[in-house]
Amino acid sequence: MTQLDLNSHAKVPVAEAPESEALDSAVLDTEPSELTKLGRRRDHSRDADILQAALDVLAETGYDGMTIDMVAARAKAGKATLYRRWPSKGHLVVDAVACMKSTDAEAGAVPDTGTLRGDLLAMIKPHTVEQGERKLRIMAGISSMMSREPELAGIAKRQILEPQMTITRTLLQRAKDRGEISPDIDIEQISCISPAMAGHRALVLGKPVTPEFVLSLIDNVILPACRLSNVR
Repeated sequence: MTQLDLNSHAKVPVAEAPESEALDSAVLDTEPSELTKLGRRRDHSRDADILQAALDVLAETGYDGMTIDMVAARAKAGKATLYRRWPSKGHLVVDAVACMKSTDAEAGAVPDTGTLRGDLLAMIKPHTVEQGERKLRIMAGISSMMSREPELAGIAKRQILEPQMTITRTLLQRAKDRGEISPDIDIEQISCISPAMAGHRALVLGKPVTPEFVLSLIDNVILPACRLSNVR
């Protein structure tokens, strides 16, 4: 679990509840040991639901538009529960991004069909494409905070961008090793094409990243960049 030092990260915005819904400040300022004495132990059983709700809200509203109230309502949890677990919105977002689930492919099921095009096509699954677009929206949602929090920027890169790029590097290296693509192509550069173009489509043009778009990207951009014709 990622922990931020509030003193060294003073710029992380702290969500403030309206006075009508203000939490008991005595509870918020109570040390964990004192809470135990009061019989109010921290319950971590709902952490996964809360973190997932935070990601959903983040993808929809962005960091600046997100509030603790929204997350609590989405998770069907009390606001006091969130504040006892995460002292600020910034802390909650860092933990949520750090705990993002991987897709099947990112978890290790990398295709190996014998051809680069076959491998890339095998990666096109509706749920994988949808999850990829959602991750891009989360990345955009935290962009304002990333400029202020280097820790979050590193976590976002590791959890959102790096998994898919690692898979693409693996597929390209396989193709190079078997002599299918040009030996002098820049694998690192080509592995950036898909996330860059998908991000532009989803976040700048406001269009969905569909399986048809990914197929077109493979045949008209990635394979030609590898000096490989899109032979079907």
